[in-house]
Amino acid sequence: MTGSAAISETFYRQLADQMPPALGGALLQCQGLPSLPMVAMRVLEVASMADATLTDYATTIEHDPALTARVLSVANSVHYLRASQPPLTCFEATQRLGTDATLATVLSFKLFEQHNGTPSQGLYWQRAFTAAVTASYFAQQHCPEQAGCVFTAALLQDIGILALQKAFPVDAEHLYGNEGVSHQQVTQAEQRLFGCDHTLVGAWLLAKWGAHETLARSVYESHGTLETDNLADLCIRLSGLVADAWLSPDPAQALALLMRQMAFPQPLALDTLLTHLQQTLPPLSHSLNIPLAVTVDSYSLIERAHQRLFEHTLMLSTQLEAQQRSSESLLKDYTQLEQRSRIDPLTQLANRAWLEEQLHECFERCRSRQRTLSVVFIDLDHFKVLNDRYGHQAGDQVLAQFGSTLSALTRAGDLAGRYGGEEFLVILPDETAETAQHFAERIAQRLQEQPMAEVGQELLYISVSIGIACLDDGEFANEREMIDAADQSMYAIKRAGRGGIAVYGRAILSR
Repeated sequence: MTGSAAISETFYRQLADQMPPALGGALLQCQGLPSLPMVAMRVLEVASMADATLTDYATTIEHDPALTARVLSVANSVHYLRASQPPLTCFEATQRLGTDATLATVLSFKLFEQHNGTPSQGLYWQRAFTAAVTASYFAQQHCPEQAGCVFTAALLQDIGILALQKAFPVDAEHLYGNEGVSHQQVTQAEQRLFGCDHTLVGAWLLAKWGAHETLARSVYESHGTLETDNLADLCIRLSGLVADAWLSPDPAQALALLMRQMAFPQPLALDTLLTHLQQTLPPLSHSLNIPLAVTVDSYSLIERAHQRLFEHTLMLSTQLEAQQRSSESLLKDYTQLEQRSRIDPLTQLANRAWLEEQLHECFERCRSRQRTLSVVFIDLDHFKVLNDRYGHQAGDQVLAQFGSTLSALTRAGDLAGRYGGEEFLVILPDETAETAQHFAERIAQRLQEQPMAEVGQELLYISVSIGIACLDDGEFANEREMIDAADQSMYAIKRAGRGGIAVYGRAILSR
């Protein structure tokens, strides 16, 4: 590994493992790849110090005559010339510029001297400085001791883009030169094209250059989610989103969406930030010879953004209401469809598929909890004769009326259904053979008292053959064996002359 011990082996390995080998090789072989001279690297190390002073910066910078001249030149610019006496030393220049502008001057001058001024690189610098000023503004309010580090990390969060532009100029110009493409879309396109995004490239380069791990890690995580408890990381991650909104073709629209996404709390009030950007960016861009985005009236912009947010809220409310109505309708339709898929349309009882599914679950539950279970298998006697004599319409009327009768006799927790043709099955959880027999006797009694159909002036009464199987009365391996046992008991009644009740494993109890 190249670089200093400031990068841990674990973190460097994490970066190296994610870097596609072909991409890393191409970056290292690129003659025009951005490099970080020693003085600039030392400035970054100073920026990583919690107690760094402007004297520390000045002492480091003055080792490089060209860089010292650059700092003096910027400090002597119209914006910073607040006193009649111009600064004569690097210390005086850094005192006049302040920490943030000193860092910006050093990095813009030394980090990428070979940038060719393409439109995409101009947009890069605009985003970099907008993000840096934004991050510094947030940091000054919430973690002032880390403001210098936050500024630097926000400024460098997209250096991987410049490296990719140098190594792959044709691909990169197509990738980064499209207006209207969001930063998120750019990172997704990078993943497809290069196998990673520019945050990994930037962090990997910083590790190669020997920058402090805090800085490299901040760049690596700069595009992460806003769900973090680390205030410095939050400031950096927010800065990119604000910069994208500020530089978008429709800043009011973009800021409204950001406000809706963030629901900016009072400590991160967006209106004061925009005023700060409006006041800070033009002179800073002029001093560093960085192309300036379109001048923005922060007060008008925030007013328009709030109006857009209000419009979004109204539209969202309308959409939510429509979606709610649609969801309720879909849920109702789904419930009805699901209900129909479980119900026999003629008898309005459970169909065979639903009966078998529920019996399987009930069987496993009762057996595992050592509870009893009974099933009642019912066959309508002489149903074929009835159909042949009175017609299928009368037969359907008998089936429908019997379904209604059976439903009225079952309790909550029981499940009655049509098993097929004129056969019916009732699942009775926690019922013994004796209580299941009482239930069957009530069915037989009701059929003696109530006709199931009327054809002309003739009332049609029917009888049934009933077989019962109880979980307590046999070593049933599964619910299928219980149904077969109840079915066998029912056929025992059929063979004995119909119109009776039999319990599996016992003599016929009644006819």
